[in-house]
Amino acid sequence: MKVLQVLIVLFLLLPINIHAEAAPSNVKVAFIRDEHLWTKINNKEERISDKIAEYTSSLMWSYDGSMLLYQKKGQSDTQNEIWVYNIQTRQHQLIFSNGYRPKWSPTENIVAFKSDGVLNISDLKSFYNFALGVDDYEWRLDGKGFIVSSSADLRPKGWTNPILYTISITDGYKNLKSLTEHVKELFVIPNQVQKGELTVMAINATSLTYSPNQKWISFIVSPTASLAMDSNMLCVISFDGQNFEAIDEVIQYLDEPKWAYKKNILGYIAGGGRIVFGFKNKDLKVKELPSSTTFNLTPPNYAELGFTWVNNHSLIVSRVQEREWSNDPSERPKPSLYHLNLNGKNQTKITTPPKNYGDYQPKFLTPIQKVTWIRKKETDFIGDLWMADSNGENAEPWIRNVANYSLFPCH
Repeated sequence: MKVLQVLIVLFLLLPINIHAEAAPSNVKVAFIRDEHLWTKINNKEERISDKIAEYTSSLMWSYDGSMLLYQKKGQSDTQNEIWVYNIQTRQHQLIFSNGYRPKWSPTENIVAFKSDGVLNISDLKSFYNFALGVDDYEWRLDGKGFIVSSSADLRPKGWTNPILYTISITDGYKNLKSLTEHVKELFVIPNQVQKGELTVMAINATSLTYSPNQKWISFIVSPTASLAMDSNMLCVISFDGQNFEAIDEVIQYLDEPKWAYKKNILGYIAGGGRIVFGFKNKDLKVKELPSSTTFNLTPPNYAELGFTWVNNHSLIVSRVQEREWSNDPSERPKPSLYHLNLNGKNQTKITTPPKNYGDYQPKFLTPIQKVTWIRKKETDFIGDLWMADSNGENAEPWIRNVANYSLFPCH
């Protein structure tokens, strides 16, 4: 009888525990509302900024979720201040008064950032110069170094080449005797990168991202600024610099290429031409490395505006029906979310926004198996943050009037 009572108690408790693990209260959210910085932790919304400010980039949680990294304009329009907010102490700390592209280490609470082409590292007490002439960079997944790029320069005889470098951090970053000895050249990118009939002039190499096993690095080769609005080249290179491949044409401002969680499968939205040329020629494709095969997951007469990995075998996309551009916002197509498998056979529409609204920026949270997205009018800068199961069930608005947001855990 006692054994039966114990089993009944366990049976009653088990569903409660499972539900608790999937509760949104386990997710920390930072977001911008009414030009203020907010958090939602343990299902409680709290404004954490005292004054209105212009926040200039994405919000970023530290690897352990204890701190929040953000940027805002300083006293002049040319200043871009880098700040860190400590969740426990509730203190805001200025890291640097005029820096750009800050990124947390994936393994500890230190921040890398750029200033006048110099890559710096801050331990939140002081900052240290670490490398020179850096255009873009990304931390190694183990936090032990970087992949960085230098841009091409215009000389009297033409453009030089952009170059990729690897930089080690294993010997430390404080009080370096040299800012070059720990830097190794990985690959000199050709002046022109070609895939089929498309050729892109190589000026910059950005959006550097490691594959899950750090054996491959994806990046986007871009021409001059005006040309880069319409055509860039997604490329990959092996970690040793021996295998370089141009993958496909992309545009930079639509959505970033993303690796699957644990497999060397790269997802991206292929196609050139800015959206004002029409909602078309924007296909979700996946490529597994080192295979030469690429799969197109977008059916005919549709275009993709964003995507997120659900697991190593499926994705959720923000999708519209193909249509020409219209100066009337009400005539432009509004996206819905679709769930699809890598084989492309099972593609299911999982959201139906009301008239004049679309579902944008899907992000999947693997620890709680939920998808989030922004529902808004196309011309609005703010919208409501929604949450649902991966199949679209149990959809509900989570946070109202959000301009920019970041989730922890986000993968």
